[in-house]
Amino acid sequence: MSTPRKPPLLVIAAGGTGGHMFPAQALAEVMLREGWRVKLSTDARGARYTGGFSHAVEIEQVSSATFARGGVLAKLAVPFRVLGGVLSMTARMRRDRPACVVGFGGYPSIPALGAATLLRLPRMIHEQNGVLGRVNRLFAKRVHRLACGTWPTTVPECIEAVHTGNPVRGAVLDRAGAGYITPGDYPMSILVIGGSQGARALSDTVPAAIADLPERLLRHVSVSHQARDEDGERVREFYDTHGIRADVQPFFSDVPARLSEAQLVISRAGAGSVADISVIGRPSILIPYPHATEDHQTANARGLVDAQAAILIPESQLDVPTLSAQIAAVLDNPQGARLMAAAALAQGIPDATQRLADMVHDLTGVDE
Repeated sequence: MSTPRKPPLLVIAAGGTGGHMFPAQALAEVMLREGWRVKLSTDARGARYTGGFSHAVEIEQVSSATFARGGVLAKLAVPFRVLGGVLSMTARMRRDRPACVVGFGGYPSIPALGAATLLRLPRMIHEQNGVLGRVNRLFAKRVHRLACGTWPTTVPECIEAVHTGNPVRGAVLDRAGAGYITPGDYPMSILVIGGSQGARALSDTVPAAIADLPERLLRHVSVSHQARDEDGERVREFYDTHGIRADVQPFFSDVPARLSEAQLVISRAGAGSVADISVIGRPSILIPYPHATEDHQTANARGLVDAQAAILIPESQLDVPTLSAQIAAVLDNPQGARLMAAAALAQGIPDATQRLADMVHDLTGVDE
């Protein structure tokens, strides 16, 4: 009697930030549903972000490191730690050979991608931002496929990139293309989401800009403002002092619902936020985080801005009069706001995760 054949194995390699880990999680869920075995390769830091992964995903911790942290001795040890991780992953992949290895960026993805390169396994990477991260740039010429979440993405010459879009959460997909209520003489909602990095600039400027709106608009406005803990109390007090209805929290667990109800979104231009705004389809004012690596948030915003779905304000030009004028320009123009919402929706790719899965099937020759 023959031994049943094992399902094909996908190794997903990702770093320790939500930007890397969420699309990795989304692909894992699809591949599990399609009958694949899935392993996640990450380091100890990345393992802290694995709570959302299915219990069916095997978590493999490997040694990796970055030159961006630690003192001189730690930096001197980086090449040896990375090499150790690559050799460890090579041994593991020889024992349980993957059909494909997919990297999502971040230093913890180096060992798995390095091992897959040594063993000449089918391999691909997915870049979430409009500029390749350091690790994805390192492997761009050493993989068989390069998938991009943002379009256009700056890639090395002679590299063919495929625009798959960025996977979004199921709660966002549930509200994809939700009907947009244009601004008018009735309650209007503004959603302010700043992300964990650089949110202070939004907390410093957005409340005053909203308070500066003409009274005929302001009396209809309510605000959902995501502010860091250290900024929350003063932001809350400002809105209260100016009689503005506002819900100020450090984290909204229901961002998709608030997005779908908003007449306008004011946001940083992280890849995930841009994808959510696009899939649901809402007008936005994007203020890229200026210290993002190689200014990749400005690149992330480019698609929505070029489609006239979003207004871009560089932080260097962000002040109360400028922001207030742009908020009023959207809320005072119902037809223009409707066109922005439609243009944003046209940029959305709700099936981004399935596109990634299809690339895995195409690369490996393993059908669903």
